[in-house]
Amino acid sequence: MVEIDSQYHNDLIIDQFTKQAIPFTQNAAHSAEYAVKRLFTLSNVSKKDTVLDVACGSGLVSFELAKVVYHVTGIDITPAMIEQANLLRQQMNLYNIKYEIGDVAHLPYGDESFSIVITRYSFHHLVDPHSVLSEMKRVCIPKGRVVVIDATPASDRVDMYNYVEKIRDPSHVKALTFAELLEMFKEIGLTIINTDSYGVEMDLERLLQSSFPNRGDKDKIRQLFIEDVQNNILGVNSHYIGTEIHFTYPTSMIIAQKA
Repeated sequence: MVEIDSQYHNDLIIDQFTKQAIPFTQNAAHSAEYAVKRLFTLSNVSKKDTVLDVACGSGLVSFELAKVVYHVTGIDITPAMIEQANLLRQQMNLYNIKYEIGDVAHLPYGDESFSIVITRYSFHHLVDPHSVLSEMKRVCIPKGRVVVIDATPASDRVDMYNYVEKIRDPSHVKALTFAELLEMFKEIGLTIINTDSYGVEMDLERLLQSSFPNRGDKDKIRQLFIEDVQNNILGVNSHYIGTEIHFTYPTSMIIAQKA
């Protein structure tokens, strides 16, 4: 496997998500009501909880949590994303959220600081998700919950899935399968208490409008999705609605408890 320079990759993430900050925030699929409800139910969220939202982006998860829990801290490496999060926080008059710019590979918090530590749609961007999950465990209190939500392609489609996602978003590293994510939790010593799997529906053209691949690659992506409609090469249930291609991101949620 080719080793990735972490600083170079962090710069790539910042570049991509500075461009994506506004369109990502406006994409309703990223704040799907079903997924939020399942998160609350399976994580047993309560008004006593203090939450850390790791790689929080523009705060779409943080806002929902803040309506229920005592306090939320969000951290993300991209200043433009934190700017969007603070703008939305002010619009929603939510005063129990604090946002910070920082590298999630080295969380700037003490041991056992939060009762819930969550990340959504971040692991596939990470050079070393194992170490980030270890950091999430470190800052979680005993009996607290650690939650990871991410795309989890089928094992027989994961290579092609990662290929097309890397073209679409150069900051993509590798989406893990559900089995690989489960194994990572077990290796780190977290006890899995709940899991869920569901699909997040996307309109390909709308997604491409908010994506910033290298010049000329959007047509390559469209062709791969046309082939997926015909031959299921990506495993994302690509299909036509009228003349437009829609597809479904296979997504998993894993909730674990720290001993």
